Amino acid sequence: MPFSWDCGYASTRMPIVARQVVATSQPLASQAGLSMLAQGGNAVDAALAAAITLTVVEPNMNGIGSDAFCILSDAKGRLHGLNASGRSPAAWTADHCSGADQMPTQGWDAVTVPGCVSAWVALSERFGRLPFEALFQPAIRYAREGWLVPPVVAASWARAVAVYQDQPDWGATFLRDGRPPAAGEVFGFEDQARTLEAIAATRGEAFYRGELAAAIAAHAADQGGAMTADDLAAHEPEWVTPLELDYHGQSLHEIPPNGQGITAQISLGILRQFDLTSLEPDSVESLHLQIEAMKLAYADAQRYVSDPATRDLDPQRLLDDDYLRQRAALIDPSRAQAHTHGTPGQGETVYLTTADAEGCMVSFIQSNFSSFGSGVVVPGTGISLQNRGSGFSLEPGHPNQVGGGKKPYHTIIPAFVTRQGKPLVSYGVMGGHMQPQGHAQMMTRIFDSGQNPQAALDAPRWRWDTGLELAVEQEMSVATRDALLQRGHQLRVKPPSAFGGGQIIYRLDDGYCAASEPRKDGQAVGF
Repeated sequence: MPFSWDCGYASTRMPIVARQVVATSQPLASQAGLSMLAQGGNAVDAALAAAITLTVVEPNMNGIGSDAFCILSDAKGRLHGLNASGRSPAAWTADHCSGADQMPTQGWDAVTVPGCVSAWVALSERFGRLPFEALFQPAIRYAREGWLVPPVVAASWARAVAVYQDQPDWGATFLRDGRPPAAGEVFGFEDQARTLEAIAATRGEAFYRGELAAAIAAHAADQGGAMTADDLAAHEPEWVTPLELDYHGQSLHEIPPNGQGITAQISLGILRQFDLTSLEPDSVESLHLQIEAMKLAYADAQRYVSDPATRDLDPQRLLDDDYLRQRAALIDPSRAQAHTHGTPGQGETVYLTTADAEGCMVSFIQSNFSSFGSGVVVPGTGISLQNRGSGFSLEPGHPNQVGGGKKPYHTIIPAFVTRQGKPLVSYGVMGGHMQPQGHAQMMTRIFDSGQNPQAALDAPRWRWDTGLELAVEQEMSVATRDALLQRGHQLRVKPPSAFGGGQIIYRLDDGYCAASEPRKDGQAVGF
């Protein structure tokens, strides 16, 4: 057995073992995906049904106006990457939001073209088995008939009120009688049901070139936004080759920039210069090395990740082993540091994963970015729009500087692991800049410490923020916290909701082991 079945931590979950599995952050979405497998669909059909359902039953994290990325292994074991992030409106210039200290996080100045609908279409056309319309039926039913709001979603929804109170679109859409729904209350959304029906019937054409596109463009024009019908019509998802990094015999695959997945790979490339297998997974010695490696990785990512069209460095150079050894040499095992980027040689989100009996495995993520995104909701449609434009930089000359028709730095990243070229693990950890940190923590726990997927998800997490600031989960032992403080880390103890949420599927000799995030409402299911 490649790992121990001993979970080792207090948990509300147990790993699921089955030949067909689905793991998402919301039980209704997990069951929607499982129903596609039961109807004879494959893992792609299951992933899409779950993703579409999540736009209804977890609107505090994603929506029809989100972006999406995917890495999947087909039934023959071949990897495919999909970047369905959208571009900024063509009318944006380098002077967009000039005079501001940072990019806006709300309103039309934060909205780029939504890409998740194009991901649904592209994946279904290339790999799906069931009719496209069938994938929408669970989501349409919940939107029209209503669904019971679970506790974690309800708490997140309630926190959003203070954030979006100045966005009238948001209040009119997501509050009932002036308040968010409580846990156990029913929430329905007829406008969203009709929009999903239009997308299903036209295979996405209504969203990018039809009636829904016209509604989006009209609302932008009415509120002074720059997005036009031409911006929407120009959008196309991109099939890409994932970047690969070897980590002790396993290869971690990530979507290349404009996503930040390379951050996880850089940190692991640094960590492979050390022997983490000799250290206890929750020891201060192991955690300190991981934290310092992540700081170095983020310093590089924040400098170099951008739209590929405007990058000033081939991202593969950040994964060069000589460069990673140089970066590893900067780590002091006894002292926390604030790191800056190097110079290589020139040359709020939902994550889900599915796998089927034929060997297809899907790692899929879609997101609004910040909770309900921009707070912009197109009237009469239920389309809430992401705020991915806030990922641009205002620094003149930076490769990620805001401009027209550009893809911004993106936080959402699906992950995939192979061993000797064969698919092994599909996983992800949602949560803004927690995501690559979660990816790296899962890799070290599973492959260095031999923990099973559920134990890896259950374990207390850490999250580097900036400088010497480190957020740690309240379940981390006091002794470990004290030892980190002695090394110079500036600790802030945070609740579980601050550390994202993950799902993992690990391929066994016959079937899969699936695990679901205990910090979310979610569920791993299978048969």
